[in-house]
Amino acid sequence: MDAISFADFEKVDVRVGRIIRAEAFPEARKPAYKLTIDFGADVGIKRSSAQLTHRYRREDLEGRLVLGVVNLAPRRIGPFVSEVLTLGVPDAEGAVVLVVPDAGIPLGARLF
Repeated sequence: MDAISFADFEKVDVRVGRIIRAEAFPEARKPAYKLTIDFGADVGIKRSSAQLTHRYRREDLEGRLVLGVVNLAPRRIGPFVSEVLTLGVPDAEGAVVLVVPDAGIPLGARLF
């Protein structure tokens, strides 16, 4: 594993957001949802494609707090532009599990 400096880590802007809409994304190569996430006043509302379909139902995602990298360059995924990377880790079967903050964290709070 390559080590990075702490200064490099500080460049990654990870913020708390709330999923305000989750939509089916049938055009995606791998099963995914199109998420609309509110990251608070400083960052605003951003969109993300996330491969969460194996563990989460679309309607259960709305209202959930998540962590997202908000300063990556946008990435086109088929007809959709993903503006943030919603963070998750694979379970034993490879299905993505969201990385989530405890309740009570304000939208836009930055991980450090």
